[in-house]
Amino acid sequence: MNTVHKRSLLAVWISVWMLSACGGSGSGDDSSTQVQSSSPSGEVSGSSSGSATVSDSTTDNTGDSSTGSDDSGSEAPELNTDTGTALTSDSTDGVLCDYFYNEFNDSASVQMTSNADWSCTGTTRQLTANGIPDHQTGTFPNPGNPNTISETAVSVSYTLTPEQSDTVSTLGGPRGATGYVLNGVKIDANTAGSCDDSGNSCSLVGNTGNWHIEALGQTSFDFGTDDNNAHVQPNGSYHYHGMPEGFIAMRGGSESSMTLIGWAADGFPIYARYGFSDAQDAGSALKVMTGSYQLVQNVSSSRPATSVYALGTFAQDWEYVAGSGDLDECNGRYGVTPEFPQGIYHYYATDTYPYFQRCVKGQL
Repeated sequence: MNTVHKRSLLAVWISVWMLSACGGSGSGDDSSTQVQSSSPSGEVSGSSSGSATVSDSTTDNTGDSSTGSDDSGSEAPELNTDTGTALTSDSTDGVLCDYFYNEFNDSASVQMTSNADWSCTGTTRQLTANGIPDHQTGTFPNPGNPNTISETAVSVSYTLTPEQSDTVSTLGGPRGATGYVLNGVKIDANTAGSCDDSGNSCSLVGNTGNWHIEALGQTSFDFGTDDNNAHVQPNGSYHYHGMPEGFIAMRGGSESSMTLIGWAADGFPIYARYGFSDAQDAGSALKVMTGSYQLVQNVSSSRPATSVYALGTFAQDWEYVAGSGDLDECNGRYGVTPEFPQGIYHYYATDTYPYFQRCVKGQL
């Protein structure tokens, strides 16, 4: 499988109601909890069981997959990983403006051609894709996710001249993808799962309860994600909730380099895991970037019992604490990168919450 970049340095889910017979109990002492499965953007998934195993992803994000076996250890294809350098300081033009991929994915649950075509025209960066991943995936359908990967038409336009603002725009689910990875697969880190205050009534669809279930980093609900922290919505859309490990490997991502993996809805770039220890010094050592979210210290009295659902199960269990990590509330920061030596605001996929940005800081 080969990815081709056509430019050089200057110039790249019926709510398939899965009454998931998740019917699991929220905990050992509450076997009456009924869980239906599906997720925010209409994703369906898994089961819930109080004693349970976690699958890490949904419309949210975490790491490994529970039910889908992942063959991502297969031999990596040869790639041209040249990304280019910004032509001017106020534009992303010149960076991956001619990224093109069109190869058959022989992963057992895919067996289709993955196509993604990014181009830059005037002041716009355009993506046309079919939503099929270009790397090995876990098994779909699986016990936690009953959906089959299929093509979904992707056509989006992002600005080439993004502007950072003081306004934070929350995206995901019906509000739209927070961005796309270069392979044309969308980023959607939240879920539509929720529980009522008692924790006795939980559903992985509808977001009708007050407590919003996280897809990753918890062990009570199974969303059937694979080792790429991704799974499939009812409409067949494969999407990421966290670090897209298979794609990063294909791009040659490692601790020795920053890896640009996609573009956010506001036009700013998204990197994976590593960034410069000094945001303004490209000569500084690379380090693993961490999000600035921490588990709440004062637990609401209306929250389902922590003895049943451990802290970290719900989105409300996390709070942004400026300075506690490397990044801001949207998992981004301003600084230099290999493609933008004069500095640019940019986002990160991280191993820590929120895993992928849930909001954007640029004008939309």
